[in-house]
Amino acid sequence: MRLDDYIGELNKIELLTPEREAELWEAYKERGDTEARREIISSYQPLVFKNALPYRSFECVMDIIQEGIVGLIEAVESYDHERGIAFSLFAVHRIRGRMKNFLKKEGLADVAIIDGEVDESGLSRSEMIADTSASVAEMAESHVLSEKLHEALARLPQKERLVLENVYMGSSEVSEVAEQMNLSTSHIYRLQKTGIRRIRGMMARFISMWE
Repeated sequence: MRLDDYIGELNKIELLTPEREAELWEAYKERGDTEARREIISSYQPLVFKNALPYRSFECVMDIIQEGIVGLIEAVESYDHERGIAFSLFAVHRIRGRMKNFLKKEGLADVAIIDGEVDESGLSRSEMIADTSASVAEMAESHVLSEKLHEALARLPQKERLVLENVYMGSSEVSEVAEQMNLSTSHIYRLQKTGIRRIRGMMARFISMWE
């Protein structure tokens, strides 16, 4: 399937109402209804496409989308609908993870990062690369710190991790995350504050050793 054809199919998808989605999760998780599972997966295809947009210029974009769909299916199968966490927040990291793993295997991860990041001026990193003077050692240090940060995030309680991943890494608005998690904005801010404090504690020892 070509990208244009896939987009055409996406335009036919109707968003689920909260009531309908709740019915589908109950049917699938409690009664094993495979048709409900299929409808959920189909309805969340736009979430996959949204996360594939940074790679739309890649020749292998449909392969990337396919990996995202695999991540979506994995998320559907492991999601606990009784936990009170919005499925979109739960699924997005499986989807992105599958896409990034594919890019890494294809040797395209660095290209995707350079092409995808945009600063306040609207310029992508690929357009600014000539002005970058970071040494190899500095780049290696940044990579190690990034890995340690992701390890620390994975150790957080689920709600704190979801808040930090979506607000800081997913660039979602606090109000949007609050709505999706069915929590007040003040609760989201408390989870954010507590999560950051835990991260700082976990990172403190590593950073002191690095220095």
